[in-house]
Amino acid sequence: MSYATRAYEGVREFLVEIGEMVILAGQTIMSAIRPPYPYGGEFVQQFLFALKLCWFPLIVSTVALGYGAPGLQAANFATLFGSIDRLGGFFVLASIREFAPFVTAVVMAGVAGTAITADLGARKIRDELDALAVLGVDAIKNLVVPRFFALMILTGLFDIFALMLGVSGGVIATLVNGAPLGPFWATFFTNASVTDLWGSIVKTTIFGAIIAIVCCYKGMNAQGGAEGVGRAVNQAVVIAFIGVFAFNYVFTQTLLATNPEITAIR
Repeated sequence: MSYATRAYEGVREFLVEIGEMVILAGQTIMSAIRPPYPYGGEFVQQFLFALKLCWFPLIVSTVALGYGAPGLQAANFATLFGSIDRLGGFFVLASIREFAPFVTAVVMAGVAGTAITADLGARKIRDELDALAVLGVDAIKNLVVPRFFALMILTGLFDIFALMLGVSGGVIATLVNGAPLGPFWATFFTNASVTDLWGSIVKTTIFGAIIAIVCCYKGMNAQGGAEGVGRAVNQAVVIAFIGVFAFNYVFTQTLLATNPEITAIR
């Protein structure tokens, strides 16, 4: 088989998987709306499970990145031009619009998403999903829907904490550079808007939906024993990141195009 044929087959399989994931997303939404609603207990269990796994990595990641990349680096650069007071406005762009949603998505995909893929993949390998189908149990309603809602809601809530922790990294960086906090907060609130806040939360919530669909799909289609489950986990993380980055690009460009007044740092 030539390299061109291999490349074509790889792209074709990837596009087919994307189409099947979109179909799964539609089936999940319709199944969630259509009664009955037996997934309440599973939803609570998955929500608490993901919360227990992700809260500590989220705290460490957001504080470290908020203090390191947009904090110290931007503060050092701003100090060269005597504009350390503009650091607060920069954090609206860096933390609220980009860093907090991305860190939240990465933590959710890397921790909770992989656990979901491994769980569903193991069930697939043990033929539990086929057994549910034989018994007339809807796997999408009972397995996918609760995980879909759990990751969506938890990712949106985590974004709020990521915003606060990320901005706290900027506060620490300001204090480390010996600058007062008054100008930091002044430029921060001057540049921050309600659109930035709701845009960040909505975007991150949809990140959670993308991660849930990708991880559930890869888990429910795992093949090849334990090795196949491992491959499904790796592929789920990669595809989830690609989906998050692609959606972020489209969402951010749409948000900035409809609200041009939030593009400049004042």
